[in-house]
Amino acid sequence: MFPTHRPRRLRQTPAMRRLVSETSVEPRQLILPMFVKEGAAEPIPIASMPGVVQHTRDTLRKAAVEAVQAGVGGLMVFGVPLTHDAVGSGATDPNGILNVALRDLRSELGDDTVLMSDLCLDEFTDHGHCGVLDSDGAVDNDATLRVYADMAIEQARSGAHMVGTSGMMDGQVGVVREALDEAGYLDTAILAYTAKYASSFYGPFREAVGSQLKGDRKTYQQDPANAREALRELSLDLAEGADIVMVKPGLPYLDVLRVVADNSEVPVAAYQVSGEYAMVEAAAANGWLDRQRTILETLTSFRRAGADMILTYWAAEAAHWLSA
Repeated sequence: MFPTHRPRRLRQTPAMRRLVSETSVEPRQLILPMFVKEGAAEPIPIASMPGVVQHTRDTLRKAAVEAVQAGVGGLMVFGVPLTHDAVGSGATDPNGILNVALRDLRSELGDDTVLMSDLCLDEFTDHGHCGVLDSDGAVDNDATLRVYADMAIEQARSGAHMVGTSGMMDGQVGVVREALDEAGYLDTAILAYTAKYASSFYGPFREAVGSQLKGDRKTYQQDPANAREALRELSLDLAEGADIVMVKPGLPYLDVLRVVADNSEVPVAAYQVSGEYAMVEAAAANGWLDRQRTILETLTSFRRAGADMILTYWAAEAAHWLSA
């Protein structure tokens, strides 16, 4: 009477599959990245990311409210300034677009969501790097940390519940934690971009933020060939006080995500980056993939690999599907 064991018994009906499903995705686990452009009079579509825009301050507020009503767990805000300079001074300016937008959203939403801010200089510098440069044109790690400390204080003052240290400078979590604590922002959390790889999947994002990048970021972002190195970064970030750790990008690094999740003492996030978004949207537009099924399958893969939360440009849309 072979076969004796028939796993298909547990796949026969939707109700049976739902009963035995090992992994679930919930709206509260999704975080929506959002872009706000200084001086914009109307939303500006991002050509390489269909459906995503650079918001005006007003449309940012409206879209944020709608996302929170859909049940997303948080919002990650990126500012797109009109002017750039060598030290990214717009990042620490109280009236810079990111800090103004944070105040707008905190005023609108209060504590109804987790308001997160990107703590990095790449959107604000005229060279597009995540830090300030030394006299030889290399990114100066320690000088950059001093700017990050000021950024963190300004973002916390503007209403961020959590700052996202995305620059991959050595010691960034510890410096930001110390700065926040000394300024009295003991409850402002840190989302550490622990394993952020020098990836080709960031291409559309650079359009989204109007990146001025010259060269590449291989001297400070991780080599895509390295997995063990992520555990070293994890150990350092935890020791420095990270509240949440993250792997970025997502789909090409599910193996790294699994290892980080297995070794982390704090919640783990994954970032489904712009290139991942663009690939699925392009394939779906050509009729090559079922768009909704593919999106939900990718989100499930992050959860299965150990992510407690996912930054995804589909967060609000997926939240509606998951709540239906």
